[in-house]
Amino acid sequence: MLRSTDEIASADRHKIAAEEGADSVAQCTDRSRVTLRGTVDVLTVRPRGTTKWLEAEMTDGTGQVRLIWMGRHEIPGIDAGRDLVVEGRISVSDGERVMYNPRYELR
Repeated sequence: MLRSTDEIASADRHKIAAEEGADSVAQCTDRSRVTLRGTVDVLTVRPRGTTKWLEAEMTDGTGQVRLIWMGRHEIPGIDAGRDLVVEGRISVSDGERVMYNPRYELR
């Protein structure tokens, strides 16, 4: 059976994250402290009142997490397509995983 390019890329992302000891996005539970490794798919700046928030959607091949840096409109080096390792407390609401102001390392 043939796999799509997206399926192969997801499997590769998951394998790399697992080899480095990162947690799996799909297995993260609400309010747990996690270390995740993945790739930024989408980067967005959203106005929140008078403050801008930088939001990134990151995937590790098992699921997606929204990373939000409050009060930031850009972070040098964080771009779509970039690999990151992030650490912090994850929130799960209505099935969506979110991490606010995570510590990050560019890969």
